Parts: sequence; structure tokens; C-alpha cells
Amino acid sequence: MKCTFMFPGQGSQFVGMGKELAENFKSAKDVFQEVNEALSQDLYKLMTEGPEADLTLTANAQPALMANSMAIVRVLEKDFGIRLKDKAAFVAGHSLGEYSAACAAGVFSLADTARLLRIRGDAMQKAVPVGVGGMAAVMGVSFKDVEALAEACSEGGYTCVAANDNADGQVVLSGHIQAIEKAVDIAGEFGAKRCIKLPVSAPFHSPLMAPAAKVMEEALNAVSAHRAEIPLIANVLASAIEDEKEIIRHLVEQVTGSVRWRESVIFMKENHVTDAIELGAGKVLSNIVKRSDKDINSYAVGTPAEIEELAKNL
Repeated sequence: MKCTFMFPGQGSQFVGMGKELAENFKSAKDVFQEVNEALSQDLYKLMTEGPEADLTLTANAQPALMANSMAIVRVLEKDFGIRLKDKAAFVAGHSLGEYSAACAAGVFSLADTARLLRIRGDAMQKAVPVGVGGMAAVMGVSFKDVEALAEACSEGGYTCVAANDNADGQVVLSGHIQAIEKAVDIAGEFGAKRCIKLPVSAPFHSPLMAPAAKVMEEALNAVSAHRAEIPLIANVLASAIEDEKEIIRHLVEQVTGSVRWRESVIFMKENHVTDAIELGAGKVLSNIVKRSDKDINSYAVGTPAEIEELAKNL
């Protein structure tokens, strides 16, 4: 078994996440307490009780998803004696999940990762006024065709880019709302089966996020960072890195750059990964890998029973 541990991105959050973990494992409860203290906020209460509208806010969803993932990592380590660095060939995360991956690999402390994600969430929300930018998912067409669609929607000084290359036939556009609305209207001309506007409040992973990238550069360079104990597959590279300065540089680039997830899965395959295991809320990444490569055994681990089953098999 050659494993990549994957960490989910924004959109996987749900009210109630982490509750079962905290009720069954003190080590998980300790993670949530540490994150609460780092943020001077009862984030755990928001995760488990809602309201959903507040949990969905970028500044809350990002550290909450990381905390949930890291609680699972801590349970594996403390309760089952399994250290990720002894079992993982790679770690990878989608967008904010790359911070969870870096934390799991020992690059940043848990408290610093929580604070970085709070800063990131705030900075991304403030970078572009609400209503100015947006995102849309394009289905059933190649990445090359989506790039051509983005170019066609970038006329008149508007920005439109392929932000998330998730899988064959699933690419997300990001940019000015006028360009996104045009993409929804004309996507069929480029062969798309569907193009759906996403319920997000900002144009993530586009050049419009440049002010947030500046904020993150300062924040990331201010924290203590260490060489990764597990090679991290960077979103903007779709290949693995370990040097902490390189990881920080690419986390800054990631704010405005594309999430190259389709190519990251190809990288896993080329490096003989047999199992891609999603640690955290939901099953978005494990489902993408299942659709992308039938040879990689991909599954999600989020409940006490699933953690126990994983620990038996590792």
C-alpha cells in the first residue's frame, strides 16, 4: 500500500462536523479546544450547532474544516499509534486543504494553521467587494476547451480564468461576475454540457485575489515553519515539495493561481500511489479520484468507525 492522505476544501463543511469525534476521543476534543484558543472563538460550537450561514462564511469554514481534518490525524496518532509520516508517501489538499496537509506534514503548528486560515478567509473575502466577482462550474468539456471559454469571456477588460481543474469534465471558472455570467450563457458553444454559477461570494483562485496574496505572503513569512515530514503535492505545481520556503512561496501563489487537482491525481498515479485517503468532512476529493482513476483505491475517513477501519488496514 502506497498512500496519499488528502484534505478537503471549502464546501465540504456541514453543521455537526466534529461532534462524533469529540464525543468519542479526547484527542479530537483537544484539537478543537486548541483551535478555539488560537482564534479566541468557540469555533467548535459553531461547527457542531451552527447556524449554517455563519459556518459557511469563508473566515469560519476554512479553519473549521482544517480542525476537523486535524482531529482525525490526531486520533490516528494518539489513539491508534499511527503516525502519518510513517504511512504516507504524500499529502495533498484542495485549496484551503493544502494548509491542512501542511499542518499534517509538520510544516506549521495547529494553532498557527488555524490563525493563517482565519487571516486567509478574511483576506479573500475583503479582496473583492461582494457582487463584483463570482465562480462557475463547467461540466463535460476538456480543460483546454474551458480555457478557450475563459478567454472568450475575458473581453472588455474583464477577468475570467480556469481556477480549479478538478477532473476531466469538471473545471471551475473564476473572475468578474460579468465574465462569469457570459460563460454561463455561451458555455454550450464550447461543448459544455452544463455551466452553473456557484454560490460563492468571491472569485477565488483568480488574479482578482492579488490583495489577499499580499496579505498571505506577510502572514506566512511571520510564522515558524519546518521542512515537511511528508512530501506535499502543491496545488499550483501538481508535484511534491518538502522545503518549507518553497511550500510558503507556492501557498502565496495558490491564492491567485489554479488548483491543478486533475494533474495532482496523475502525479499520484505516476508515483505508484495505490490508496488516496480523504481525511475530514465529506467525500468530494475521494469521489473525484474515483472518477478520475479507477486504479487508485480512494475513500473518505471521517467517522470513528471509519478511523478504526483505516487503522486496522494501515
